[in-house]
Amino acid sequence: MSTPDETPIGASETFDDEAILLVGHGSRREKSNEQVRNLAADLESRLGVAVDAAFLELAEPSIEDALAELSEVVSRVTVVHCSLFAASHVKNDVPLAIEQARSRHDIAIDAGSHLGIHPAIIDLLDDRARAVEADLGVDRTTDDVAVVLCGRGSSDPDANGDVHKLARLLYEGRAFDRVEASFIGITEPTLEDTLHGLSKHRPDAVVVLPYMLGDGVLTQRVRDWTADFDDDYPYVEALAGDPLGTDSRLLDVFADRWQEARTDSVAMSCDTCKYKVDLEGYEEDVGGARAMLRALAHRAAHADREDVDEEPHTHDAPEKHVAVCTNRTCAEMGSPAVLEGLRQSTRDSDHCDVRITQSSCFGRCGEGPIVAVYPENVWYGDVADSDVERIVDEHLERDRIVSDLVDQLL
Repeated sequence: MSTPDETPIGASETFDDEAILLVGHGSRREKSNEQVRNLAADLESRLGVAVDAAFLELAEPSIEDALAELSEVVSRVTVVHCSLFAASHVKNDVPLAIEQARSRHDIAIDAGSHLGIHPAIIDLLDDRARAVEADLGVDRTTDDVAVVLCGRGSSDPDANGDVHKLARLLYEGRAFDRVEASFIGITEPTLEDTLHGLSKHRPDAVVVLPYMLGDGVLTQRVRDWTADFDDDYPYVEALAGDPLGTDSRLLDVFADRWQEARTDSVAMSCDTCKYKVDLEGYEEDVGGARAMLRALAHRAAHADREDVDEEPHTHDAPEKHVAVCTNRTCAEMGSPAVLEGLRQSTRDSDHCDVRITQSSCFGRCGEGPIVAVYPENVWYGDVADSDVERIVDEHLERDRIVSDLVDQLL
C-alpha cells in the first residue's frame, strides 16, 4: 500500500484571504453529508487553507449560501468537486451556481474540475481489490482473479468513457485476469450483465469494486447483486469491496484539483464533450441550451432544503414505490401514522431505495389501511403502525413478502 504525502501543501505560504469550498452532491442520509464535511476538515488540515463544505442539493448549506458567507470573510474562493466524473452536475449545475455568485458578490471564484482519473485513486482501488482478495483467500499472482469496476452510470458519454479508462488503467501492470467496467444503471453494461458474462470465463474469483464515495443505497445494491451472482455460480467466488470512503489519498487528488484551479490550469475533456462536439446520438445537446434549461429546472426542484425527506431525488427512479391510502376510511383507521412510520423507517434505513407517497382510494374501503408496494404489485391490508417495521425489514430491504398482511397480489 502506498503512503500519501501528508506534508501540508500550504506550509510555506499563508492563505488568510483565501478559502476552498468542497462541493458534495448532498444526500437525505446525514451520514453521507457528514462524510463530505469530514473530508473538508481533513483537507483543511492538509493544506493549511480554510475549507468549507457545501452541497448541490438535499443538504445544507447550498453552494450559493456557502459562497455568500465566504464572500464576507475572504476575497478568493476555489471550488473543488467531490464528483468522480464530469457529468451534468460538474458541467452545468455547479458552474451556474458559481456564475450567479460572481454576479452577486465581490469575490473571485476559481472553478476546479472533478476528481477524475488520478494515480492516487488507482492506487486506492488496487488496495480495495487486495482487501477483497484477502477476504476470499485468493491471490491475483497465483489465481485467476477478475475485477469489475462498477460506476453509477451517466447520460454523459464522456463520464461513462472515463469509467472504462479507469478500469483499463487498473488492469495495466497488475496480475488480474481481466478488469471490466460496468454500471448500476442509466447506461450499459450493467453489473448484472457483466457478472454473468464473466462466468463464461470461469475465473477463480470475481472482485467487484463500487466506484463511489459514500456507502449507501447504491453500494448496497452492488453488494446484493454480487451476492446473488455468488449464489448462482458456486464455482466462482465473488465479493464486493468497499467504496472510496474518506481515504486520505483522496486529499492528494483534492489538493491537485485545488492547485489546478487557482493557477488557471484546469483541463477538461472538451474534445469529447457532448455539449461541444456533435457526437452520434447526442446531437440535440450541442451548444448547451438544453443543459442550461435542465440546470435551471434542477435548481428550482431543489430550492427548498428544509423538508428534503419528503421529496424524491429527481434524477433517479427508485427501486420501489410504496403508496399508502389516506382517503377518509383508511385515514380513520390509522393510515397517517402508517405513512409517517414508513417514511421515518425508510429514511433511517441504509438499504432502502424507495419512494413513499400517499394515495387516494384503492377501492378496498373497510380493509385498510391499504399499503401498495410496486413493482411487485403487492397490496397489504389492515396495516397498523406496528406492522411498519416488518414491511420495511422484510419486503423493502430483503424482498420478502409479509404474507400474513397481504390483501391482494395483482
